[in-house]
Amino acid sequence: MRALVVYCHPVPDSFCAAIRDAAVEVLRARGWEVRLLDLYAEKFDPVMGCDERRSYNDQAPQDPALKPHFELLNWAEAILFVYPTWWYGLPAMLKGWLDRVWATDVAFKLPAGKGRIKSLMTHVTKVGVITTCGAPTWWSVVVGQPGRKTLLRGMRALCATRCRTFFLAHYLMDSSTPQTRAAFLAKVRAKLERF
Repeated sequence: MRALVVYCHPVPDSFCAAIRDAAVEVLRARGWEVRLLDLYAEKFDPVMGCDERRSYNDQAPQDPALKPHFELLNWAEAILFVYPTWWYGLPAMLKGWLDRVWATDVAFKLPAGKGRIKSLMTHVTKVGVITTCGAPTWWSVVVGQPGRKTLLRGMRALCATRCRTFFLAHYLMDSSTPQTRAAFLAKVRAKLERF
């Protein structure tokens, strides 16, 4: 299985980095081919410019910096997102990556006239999300978990019909302890052993 790990956190020694490292280690130990995409390390530009937006419905973005990202999407059979939840959703860097990379003629084709979009991501059979969240579980649910819905409903809809998904979140991250973080890492490892 070919897994793309999309990692988004600006702090190199964050707990999200520990999650990323555990995830990559488990998947590789299972014999998966893993490619890591660290959006902050590569200084990904999440801003869609005027010309890119004007041509968004007509063709894939022409920015040469996006070509390696398109290739990664085409290569992946599984995608694992690792990021912090900020203001109940995705970090701007990750949202910008979705905006610019999951694009026309890359992730989907728009119909001529009315009709459904055609997915170009049916080779992706697994999507996972591992995140940290400062809010408690109950409040995240009340707010509607926008990040979870974006990835596991919106983006997953472009993947294989029977695409398997999972969502893990370490809630109350701001008051976490070494014990809660260790327990969460154990949960991550166990989940990925079965993914």
